[in-house]
This record gives sequence, C-alpha cells and structure tokens, in this order.
Amino acid sequence: MTLLSHKIDSYLMRREEEKSGRVRSGKWSPSSFGKCYRAQYWNRMNEGKSNPLEPKVLRVFQVGNIIHQFIQEILKSEYQCEVLVKTDDVVGYADLVGSIEVADIKSVRSHRFKLMRDKKKKYDFAKEKIENILQLTFYGKTLGKEKGRLVFIDKDSIDIIEFVFDIKDFEGALQEELDVLNGFWNKDKLPPPCPR
Repeated sequence: MTLLSHKIDSYLMRREEEKSGRVRSGKWSPSSFGKCYRAQYWNRMNEGKSNPLEPKVLRVFQVGNIIHQFIQEILKSEYQCEVLVKTDDVVGYADLVGSIEVADIKSVRSHRFKLMRDKKKKYDFAKEKIENILQLTFYGKTLGKEKGRLVFIDKDSIDIIEFVFDIKDFEGALQEELDVLNGFWNKDKLPPPCPR
C-alpha cells in the first residue's frame, strides 16, 4: 500500500467513524425503502452497524459522492439540491427537485451500466431498481410532483441513462412498504431477518 493510499483510507475510515456517532432522526429513511425490514427497523432505532464498511467500499462511495456533487453543481440553476423532505414517520433529502419532478443521482460501475444499456436484454428498471423508485416516489408524493427521474451515471465515462416514471404509478407500492414498516414499529416487534 502506498503512502497516499494509506492516507486516503485513514481519512475515509475516520470520517466513517465520525458518522457512526451521529444520532439518527428516529424516522424511516427513504434511501432504505425496499431493503430488509429488519435493517430499516434497526436504522430507525439508531442501532450501530454490525459490519463496518471496508476502506475499499468507502473509496467506491467517495467516487459516487464526487460524481453526485459534480452533477448537482451543473444543475443547481435549474433544480433545488438536497431538499429536506419529511413527514411524521419519514425523513430524507431529495437530490434534485424541479417544477414537476424529483430526480435522484446514482453512480454505477461500468459492468452494471452496460447491463442497463443492453438493448437485447431490455433492463427492467421498475423491477431491478424498485428501492430507488420507492425513495423517489416518497419524495415526489410528499412534494406534490408528477414525475420521478432516476439518473444512472457510469463511474468510468460519465455516460448517463435516465429512467423517468409517473409518481402515481408507484404510490401503492410505497404505501405497502410504509404499512409493513409501521405495522412492525407500532407493535414494537422486530421484523424477521429476511433479505429482499
């Protein structure tokens, strides 16, 4: 490991440790919708993570953060950025909010990007990216927007694929997610450990 690699890893690990001391809002996080119910429950309870992230993973996330900031800088004259969106039970930040839509920026590795772009296999965004869609549906519904826009960016080339959908088409799935989560929460019952 080079000196610079060591310094980068130390910096990222230190930042991650600082974040681990942060007290959560006590509400559901839209970025976790569609994931394991138990993990979402523990997140709301402010439980610490049992498996800390490795430096390699933190580097990948940092590249995503850099791309995210780059895109927001370009679009800040047309969109509001990092908009707080909350209800009694949910709180999160929408990446981009326009007059009729909310958008979320997702950076992906090249091999995943190629799968999304493969015309022969017709990538099913509504199925494969339901977690992201539920997140945007919450923001869109709460803010009274008509459309959701998922912006996928290739980390190697900054090529872009966009998936646009009607918020109303996924409101039922969002309500189902919230009903299940609040059902466990209101009964003070830990959900089963089922990956989704």
